[in-house]
Amino acid sequence: MTRRFYRLRAPHVTNGSSAVTVRVTDDEDLYLAVGAGRRRMYVTPAEAWALWRCLSEAVASTGEPPEWIRVPITPKAK
Repeated sequence: MTRRFYRLRAPHVTNGSSAVTVRVTDDEDLYLAVGAGRRRMYVTPAEAWALWRCLSEAVASTGEPPEWIRVPITPKAK
């Protein structure tokens, strides 16, 4: 079973930063974790695509992306 982890730290005003991690397991669901493990959920690939579409439209409506988001994210095995 191959797992890939995608992680990016988002600056946070009060706590320094907050990590966002997505774990992809081949032929299974995706696991999303935001922050220090307080907000976690499993999503199917179809749900992930729907989430991506809704979230991208919603976030785009808030203005231009910040500079810190313009970094490549390389998957890691852990």
